[in-house]
Amino acid sequence: MESKIKIAVIGLGYVGLPLARLFATQYSVVGFDINQSRIDSLKRGIDSTLEIDYESLQQVLVETSTTNNGLYCTSTLAEMADCTYYIVTVPTPVDKNNRPDLTPLYKSSETVGQVLKKGDIVIYESTVYPGVTEEECVPVLEKVSGLTFNVDFFAGYSPERINPGDKEHTVDKILKVTSGSTPAIGQKVNALYQSVITAGTYLAASIKVAEAAKVIENSQRDINIAFVNELAKIFNILEIDTHAVLEAAGTKWNFLPFKPGLVGGHCIGVDPYYLAQKAQQNGYHPEIILAGRRLNDSMGEYVASQVVKLMIKKGITINGASLLMLGITFKENCPDVRNTKIVDVIRALEDYGIKISIYDPWANSAEVQHEYGLTNNNQAPTATFDAIILGVAHKEFLDLDIDSLRNTNSVVYDVKGILGDKADGKL
Repeated sequence: MESKIKIAVIGLGYVGLPLARLFATQYSVVGFDINQSRIDSLKRGIDSTLEIDYESLQQVLVETSTTNNGLYCTSTLAEMADCTYYIVTVPTPVDKNNRPDLTPLYKSSETVGQVLKKGDIVIYESTVYPGVTEEECVPVLEKVSGLTFNVDFFAGYSPERINPGDKEHTVDKILKVTSGSTPAIGQKVNALYQSVITAGTYLAASIKVAEAAKVIENSQRDINIAFVNELAKIFNILEIDTHAVLEAAGTKWNFLPFKPGLVGGHCIGVDPYYLAQKAQQNGYHPEIILAGRRLNDSMGEYVASQVVKLMIKKGITINGASLLMLGITFKENCPDVRNTKIVDVIRALEDYGIKISIYDPWANSAEVQHEYGLTNNNQAPTATFDAIILGVAHKEFLDLDIDSLRNTNSVVYDVKGILGDKADGKL
């Protein structure tokens, strides 16, 4: 029976590709993505997200789809028609009003529905609010396929726990929550993941429980970071070093080690809105969750205002001043620029008339231009600046000669708290 398993992974991004590669070590896997250039790159063994190295990808890549182990990448729908498991790993963003945008999930469900057969199992990994799998995605699968849910086909939910850029906590080393639309399917889904996840699995009581567990993981982190961000604002007024306070408090065994910062990315800065939306639909206004979101979303403007205050104190003319932003990705040592809050800092500074230069050796400059209309340089600048902001703690910045980039009268602001005495101010 196990030899007949064939898996399709829909969406080959930060989540889908590592999962597809892992499954391909033991199963026949079809990796499907609508982005043809992404498929072309992967077939050459090149992963632009830098999650999977060339050698690891080459070890599993196959040129044709067969029943043997291996990963076949394609943008052709018909080439995953003989799969028995369909795993959907598409993004779940929010729109400009911070409302959940389920469009990628609807479209991928339509795609899967076109090839769905009797006995197939569709597993969703995308982060959603409780109920999306069964109430939003399954009806699309039924409508397009003409099949009946839990009679002809089944569903599962196993929330992704990928941490972009983390080479230690890879997909196989993070315990995986699983679930199924019936108890028997739950066991099947759990067994599938258990066969490749060395860290083990946890079979949740239902799909909704698994969905809810995922969305509160990141909501909890968001609220904790919001707390220390508020502390940073308070201690800044009191002229106390926030990092020194946190270090002292951290000597207690149960003090949680969160640090202030800009909360972006595709998870922590987004997921709480999904839970809030579902709560509001059911008549409850989530006060703590949304308060945390408001505070964290305000941090870009706060950082900009702190930098401008430091510049004014030093007598630097604000309008027309030059500023170097070190980093634009949402986290260190990772090319991911999705929902990066560095952009909030840049927009706020531009409102003051400050001219911004961006240096990020990790970011894809074409993607930065496409997503935000900003110019990123992958090489260190040779000019000097009135102000410098360390926005992302890339390893390249740890050894950067900051002083050589400063004008005689200038300001250095450290968002990440790693520059020590080199900084005039920090978060």
